[in-house]
Amino acid sequence: MPMRSAFQDDPPKNKKRLSPTEAITKIQRYCAYQERSHKEVKTKLFEYGLYASQVDEIISQLITGGFLNEQRFAKAYAGGKFRMKKWGRLKIKNELEFLGLTKNCIQQGLKELEGPDYSKTLKQVIDKKAATLKEENPFRKRDKVARFAIGKGYEPELVWSLVKELLPD
Repeated sequence: MPMRSAFQDDPPKNKKRLSPTEAITKIQRYCAYQERSHKEVKTKLFEYGLYASQVDEIISQLITGGFLNEQRFAKAYAGGKFRMKKWGRLKIKNELEFLGLTKNCIQQGLKELEGPDYSKTLKQVIDKKAATLKEENPFRKRDKVARFAIGKGYEPELVWSLVKELLPD
């Protein structure tokens, strides 16, 4: 049996299909609970068993009704991931691109990370990681800490300059 795509025009057989009116009510609650990307909402509407034409119509209604706003989503997403998970700009940018946001919306979201908090948070990430490592060799320790911070999405140049400053030979 061939694999099904979530974006096919026919609804899943095993789920109850919602009417467009029921779906609008349900998806409005879904969007009001927290900021959502268009991609998340589209996927959810297809899960409700709606057809592509109905999904497009509902999404346009959500946008005009203020339930969906990609700039607002990008700002909330970037700020939340930075504050809660201590992610850097590069990782947040990649995730926003994956969620299908426009370059303009991504730039607006990344503006949430400007200011002194960004490098202060990176210093905290470096200090915390350095404290957990039992590595004796200072070069290996700096390498491990830097790799960790770069993996969290911080810019390599910034990471290395702070690692060299905070973890001397």
